[in-house]
Amino acid sequence: MMKLLLLEDDHILSETLQHFLTREGYDVEVALNEKEAENMTFDRCYDLYLFDINLPSGNGLELLKALRHAEDDTPTIFITALTDLDSMAKGFALDAIDYIKKPFDPEELLIRLKAKFRDETLYYGKVAYDPRSNVIRKEGELIHLPNVPLKVFVCLLDHLDSVVTQEILFECLENPSGNALRVAIAKIKQKLGIDIVNIRGQGYLLEAV
Repeated sequence: MMKLLLLEDDHILSETLQHFLTREGYDVEVALNEKEAENMTFDRCYDLYLFDINLPSGNGLELLKALRHAEDDTPTIFITALTDLDSMAKGFALDAIDYIKKPFDPEELLIRLKAKFRDETLYYGKVAYDPRSNVIRKEGELIHLPNVPLKVFVCLLDHLDSVVTQEILFECLENPSGNALRVAIAKIKQKLGIDIVNIRGQGYLLEAV
């Protein structure tokens, strides 16, 4: 399920969008001001931000700028009544992926979401990996996997049911060595609860389930 953070100070609009998108299968959390939204991004991972620009106490553009400086590259769509080119340019300079102008029909937002976020999620049993956000969930629960084990897992997933040689997996490591690879494999097995077979003298195998 795609997890969204909606920043919108208009209570009626935020409740309307949350209800509509939840009914369509999205997990939507709402923030009514930029400080609340910022705090929520510290605690949780989202697949998409929906940010209003004009807020009583701040600006959605400035919030996204701060998040980008913190190396948060979550895809963002701006919801705004502004139509000036300067605001649009600033948003796209921050890698916003789209704008939707008020007033709008929620169906229009849904069409844009479906067009831009076709399901590319990879599944392995109860584990789901979203390559767009590098987010892993198991039975819906967010799993934090460090960068190196994550790369190793994705490589094994891409070669599902095939033996992946040690040399190929070394390309996922910052400091390649047999011991470093074993540590990464052990971390994957521990965090995700899956079995990765060591084919002695050949490599590793993630068997289809």
